[in-house]
Amino acid sequence: MLVLGPLVLPWAGVIVLAAWLAASTVHDRAGRRAGLPPGPHAWALALLALAAARLGFVLQYGREYASAPWAALDIRDGGWAAGWGLLAALLYVLALWLRRHPWRRPVALAAAVGAGLWLAGTGVLQLAQPALPAALPAWQGVALDARPVQLPALQGQPVVVNLWASWCPPCRREMPVLLRAQAEHPQVRFLWVNQGEAPETVIGFAAAHQLPQADVLLDTPSQLGALLGHRALPTTLFFNAQGELAAVRSGELSAATLAQHLALIAPAQALTKP
Repeated sequence: MLVLGPLVLPWAGVIVLAAWLAASTVHDRAGRRAGLPPGPHAWALALLALAAARLGFVLQYGREYASAPWAALDIRDGGWAAGWGLLAALLYVLALWLRRHPWRRPVALAAAVGAGLWLAGTGVLQLAQPALPAALPAWQGVALDARPVQLPALQGQPVVVNLWASWCPPCRREMPVLLRAQAEHPQVRFLWVNQGEAPETVIGFAAAHQLPQADVLLDTPSQLGALLGHRALPTTLFFNAQGELAAVRSGELSAATLAQHLALIAPAQALTKP
């Protein structure tokens, strides 16, 4: 995540924006060199690619969106199918070439630059990611039912660790999604680890939102977030049954993006809803 004061931006979004700005610049300059009037293709191509990427993800997780179709428009959940977006961009360029449109060369060049920068940026981002810990971190918290919970002792089952705070709007919005997933997938252990708040605040919030006391942990010094290197809230970490960190989602989860990440830590048949 890119942290700019109170603003926290996902690197993936920053890379997409940078790639589009570069592609748009190439598009405009190539068009001017060819003596063409200003054209809408930079915007049209980007919007088409984004719409196709979102549509591909929504179709893939149609069951999760079926109960709340309007949630498909909320892109804050970070659900995208990149392959669909690239395919849509390719088809757009191909259509211009088949029609021998005067903008075909500038658009093709801009699309190549944008796609190349996005692929390169995504690759660098993957290489720059810190090595995932081999096991659940050696951290112990106290649940609201006063029982201690040691993370390493949970190895043997998939574990989802949600770092949250009551003052965080996206944390509050994703609580019902996590609660439904816990009820639907009892073989997965869900933990809500509060970051930095007083016990009375956490107790009141958990009671109001019907969070299970045995699964809500206190972390007043925000030790776990610092230990894992994730201070942005909400952040959700997905550990498989071997205790390995398989995925991290920084930002709000929807039912679809939660299902996408759960599939990484448990076999598909084990995640089938009862």
